[in-house]
Amino acid sequence: MPTLDWLNRSAAFTTAAQVPYRLLDNVSTHGDTEAAQHNLLIQGDNLEALKALLPFYRGRVKCIFIDPPYNTQSAFEHYDDNLEHSQWLSMMLPRLQLLRELLSEDGSIWVTIDDNEGHYLKVLMDEVFGRRNFVADVSWHKRVSPANDARYFSGDHDHVLVYAKSKPLWQPKRLPRSEEQTKYYTNPDNDPRGEWNSAAYTCAKTADERPNLYYPLIHPRTGKEVWPKRTRVWAYSQEAHAQHLQNNMLYWGVDGNANAPRIKKFLTDSGDVVPRSIWAHSESGHNQEAMLEGLTLFADGRFGTPKPERLLQRILHIATNPGDLVLDSFLGSGTTAAVAHKMGRRWIGIEMGEHAATHCLPRLEKVIAGERGGISGAVNWQGGGGFRFARLGAPIFDAHGCIHPEVRFATLAAFVWQQETGTAFDPAQGRAGTPWLGTNSVFDSWSRISDGPEEAISLETSAAGPHPNPPPEGEGENTLSAAPDLLLPPPGEGGDGGCTLRSRTAYYLLFNGILGDKRPASGNVLTRAVLEALLQLHAATPHPEAPLVVYGEANRLGPETLARARVTFKHIPYDVKAR
Repeated sequence: MPTLDWLNRSAAFTTAAQVPYRLLDNVSTHGDTEAAQHNLLIQGDNLEALKALLPFYRGRVKCIFIDPPYNTQSAFEHYDDNLEHSQWLSMMLPRLQLLRELLSEDGSIWVTIDDNEGHYLKVLMDEVFGRRNFVADVSWHKRVSPANDARYFSGDHDHVLVYAKSKPLWQPKRLPRSEEQTKYYTNPDNDPRGEWNSAAYTCAKTADERPNLYYPLIHPRTGKEVWPKRTRVWAYSQEAHAQHLQNNMLYWGVDGNANAPRIKKFLTDSGDVVPRSIWAHSESGHNQEAMLEGLTLFADGRFGTPKPERLLQRILHIATNPGDLVLDSFLGSGTTAAVAHKMGRRWIGIEMGEHAATHCLPRLEKVIAGERGGISGAVNWQGGGGFRFARLGAPIFDAHGCIHPEVRFATLAAFVWQQETGTAFDPAQGRAGTPWLGTNSVFDSWSRISDGPEEAISLETSAAGPHPNPPPEGEGENTLSAAPDLLLPPPGEGGDGGCTLRSRTAYYLLFNGILGDKRPASGNVLTRAVLEALLQLHAATPHPEAPLVVYGEANRLGPETLARARVTFKHIPYDVKAR
């Protein structure tokens, strides 16, 4: 597969792995407190913010939309969009790596870009996501009128590059028929089945290829035989044709004298339409529309180069369902979060600089209050919901590997779980108030959805070698949102479908006195009494036969005792330095 080469390319591949994990400091909560737990606005560098999200959201984002700086050598108020070419590629690569890790197996990523970097970005995304997972290069008609001051061509479109995490698992939704698509449906013969359009009765096959489709019809007006061309035979068998005659499905023109029939296609049977790769501004909005939306939202006027809400509505309709998680790490003026909120999706938005607070925050507050601009009327938005506003905090680990004093049990548990399993941590996986984080299962069937020789570049394959990211099963185990027939094992221990259980491991964390004893030499230390408590807890889990991995600040037991108990001890913080 062709790849790009640029200055500092090799360093760019390891950048994400070297970014420190940071805490997320909650600044404020807006709107309904319970609903706010599902939506998150983060102020800070998006590379560090994405890394901070990884332990909690890895593999859980259904749709990612980003509108990165286009590197057009022009000045934007809120972005440095004048990066040298190699710098731009080095900026994008680690962010794409992290975004891929956050994406669910049945999820998709959508990236808007123009011709300046679009074709380089395509090759780069082929490498990160796998060329097999490329879905489409959508041309979005962003201008209503041409730019007459352009020296060569008026740049009337942007690219929207669409990739799936795993293309066989991604299932895009169809779009409702537009007024433009339905205007050709009429009912000239007053058919009781309603409005219809006609389609060709022939197909692109020859008589030699499909001799059964080369036969005569009888013209209803003249009574003469009507034959198709030998190079383009009928599209339907004689049996099907007889049914069409019986059901009044043939159309011979306005006066009934056409040389060949056409078949009726009724509007009631047409359903939704497959997305196309050219999006007209009449259906997906345009730049002028986006600027007008900004003028009504922001006290200081329009915002740089926003995207219209209708464009995001179209993307989220195709790529998500209500309740799905949407991420935008170049949030800009907050359009993606606003549209996701109005459409009933959960969302995470990341934006650097003060305009995260001066633009995104007040815009999303207006959305909660029932703001009526953009797509509000189309989706009948009445307001409601909530979100949290957070900033990047201190690194989880200092230069010596010691854990920051503000780190709590749930946060460290997320890092331990991700480090061991390669998946995001959900507190519901284990048992609240206990050291048990959950039991992870590894199945050999995971290889069934791999990219094979053309494997996409993940954090593991680029920096630390392959790392298993297996599908789970059962209560108290990590879960993955994906097609169950491809990812999950059949009932029992393997069997049909080639799903074979390779291993199970239970993970425990002794931290912050989780067992109730906060003395330095007890609750966080693996002693004989603590081991007995862990084994008693383990016996009550769904898979008590699984061996244990126990993280703690110290170990007071010998190797023989640990071996008999099937326990592997890992030391905090030295074994918790997530890569």
